[in-house]
Amino acid sequence: MKDDEPFMLDDPARLKALAHPMRRLMLRHLSVHGPATSTTLGDLLGAKTGTTSYHLRQLEKSGFIEEIPERSRGRERWWRRTEAPRDMRLPTPDQLAPEDRPVLAEFHRIGMEEDLRLFDRLPELYERDPRWVKASRGLGRMTLAEFEEFFEAYMALLMKYSRRAGEAAPDARPLHVRLFAFPADEG
Repeated sequence: MKDDEPFMLDDPARLKALAHPMRRLMLRHLSVHGPATSTTLGDLLGAKTGTTSYHLRQLEKSGFIEEIPERSRGRERWWRRTEAPRDMRLPTPDQLAPEDRPVLAEFHRIGMEEDLRLFDRLPELYERDPRWVKASRGLGRMTLAEFEEFFEAYMALLMKYSRRAGEAAPDARPLHVRLFAFPADEG
């Protein structure tokens, strides 16, 4: 699979690994800040090392992280994010077995909680340095086919300007990028 091709995250076990708040925080830390140990992550998240070790093993088992053997010594194990597809998409509920649908709902619930926390920080971050904060709100009228085309164009634009850490310019910063779009005439 090419790096810019969509990857469907439809494996219930892998989806379940990401449907846990602590694992998502750990994965985000490894993605943004680079390698860490379970002790480092425990200190950052206010969790015991045994708890973080357990969750790191779950992320490893699902292929989202890997140990760095050359950096690990004795009981100190260093972890890094694996080279995951950059365009990871979720299945629709009908693409999952009925018993796996609650995991998808939990994945979305946790993701929305994360996004709300990010949005709460937006005014303060904008005040600090508005050059690095952009926001857009709009209302568009599209057919379903146009909406699908719009989303694919958005994803292509995101892939065009997003680089992996090792490929980014020295002055590049990791950015949270979100797009929300849903019918305005429902609720």
